[in-house]
Amino acid sequence: MSETSTTWWDRLFTRRPPEPEETPFSVEESIPNGVRLAGGWSWRLLVIGAVIAVAIFLIIQLRLIIIPLLIAVLVGALLVPLVGFLQRHHWPKWLAVVVTLVGTLAIVAGLLTLVVWQISRGWGDLSGKAVQSFEDLKAALLASPLQLTETQINDYIASALQSIQSDSAVFITGALSVGATLGHVGAGLLLTIFSLIFILIDGKGIWAWVVRIFPKRARAAIDGAGQAGWNTLGNFARVQILVATIDAIGIGLGAFLLGVPLAIPIAVTVFLGSFIPIVGAVVTGALACVIALIYNGWFIALMLLLVVLGVQQLEGHVLQPLVMGTAVKVHPLAVVLAVAAGSLLAGIPGALFAVPFAAVLNVMVRYISGGTWKSHPPVEPPPPTSNIWQTVPQDHPGYRTDMPPRA
Repeated sequence: MSETSTTWWDRLFTRRPPEPEETPFSVEESIPNGVRLAGGWSWRLLVIGAVIAVAIFLIIQLRLIIIPLLIAVLVGALLVPLVGFLQRHHWPKWLAVVVTLVGTLAIVAGLLTLVVWQISRGWGDLSGKAVQSFEDLKAALLASPLQLTETQINDYIASALQSIQSDSAVFITGALSVGATLGHVGAGLLLTIFSLIFILIDGKGIWAWVVRIFPKRARAAIDGAGQAGWNTLGNFARVQILVATIDAIGIGLGAFLLGVPLAIPIAVTVFLGSFIPIVGAVVTGALACVIALIYNGWFIALMLLLVVLGVQQLEGHVLQPLVMGTAVKVHPLAVVLAVAAGSLLAGIPGALFAVPFAAVLNVMVRYISGGTWKSHPPVEPPPPTSNIWQTVPQDHPGYRTDMPPRA
C-alpha cells in the first residue's frame, strides 16, 4: 500500500476531533470596565446617601433631645480639662465638678442678667429715640426726590397694619404656642445640665461603653478616632471663646468710644453671636449699627460700621486662618459651606454645630485612614464595677479577695 493510499484511508476512518462549541453571549463581558466601575460606585454611593438621609431625618425628629445633648458635649469639651486640672491639684472629684458647673452657670447667668438690666434700664429712651428716628426718616422721604406725600406714607403704613391684622390668626397661634415653646426650652435646659453633669463625672466611662458596642477588631480605631475628635472639639471650644472675646472687646470698645449707648449689651451680644461662624458676626454687627443709627445718627453709625468691618477683617484674615485653622484643621471654604449646609438643614443650631462637626469628622476620618491605630491598639476598658464594692476598704473584715479592683 502506498503512502498516498494510507493517508487517504486514515482520513476516511479516523474520528475527527469535535469542533469547539461557540461560547454563549455574556452581557457581563460586553460591559466595559469603566461602566462596571461606575455602576459599583453608584449603588454604593446611593446606599451611603440613604443612610445619611435617614440619620438626618432621625436627628431632625429627635432635635429636642439631640440639640441639648450636643450642647452638653460642646460645653463638656471645654470644662472637662478644668475638672482634670482641679483634680490634679488634689481637689476631690465631686468638689471639682460642682465648682466648675456652678461657676459656669453663674458666669452665663451673670452675663444674661447684665444684658437684661442694661436693656430694661434704657428701654424708655430707646423707644423714644426709635420714634424720633422714624419721624426723621419720614421727613427725609417727604423731602426726597421720590416726591412722596404724607398721605401716601400714611397709606403705606395703614396697608401694612391692615395686612398684619388680616394675618392675626398666625400671631394668635404663635402666642398660644409660646407656652409649649417655653416648656421645650426649659426641658432642653434641664437635659443639657443633666447630660453635662454625667459627662463631667464619668465621661471616660460613657466613652468606654460606646467603644464596647463595636466589634473587637474595630475598637482600636474607634477609640483612637474618638480621642482625636474629642481633642479637636476641645481646641475648637477654647479657640472660639478666644475669638468671641476679641470680637466682643473690639466692637464693644468701639461703641463705647463713639458714645453709643448699650455698649455692654452690644459686647455681650457679639460674644454670644460669634459662636456661630460668619453668620453670627454679621447679624450682631448689624444690630450694633442699627442701635448707633437710632441713638447717634448716620455719621456715628457709619463709624461703628467701619469698626465692625475692621474687627471682622481681623477675625477673618488673622484669627480664623492662624488660630482656628491650626486648631480644627478645616479650610475656610469648608467652614462657609458647612455653615450654609447646617443652616439650611437645621437653622441656627445647624449653623452652630456645623463647624465643630466638620472638624471632628475630618480628624476622625484622617485618623482611621492613617492606620496608626494598627500598631498602637488601646488597652481594653475594664468592665464597670459596683460603687458599693469600691467603697469597701481592703482592711475591712468583710472584704473578699474576689472583689474587682477599686478604681
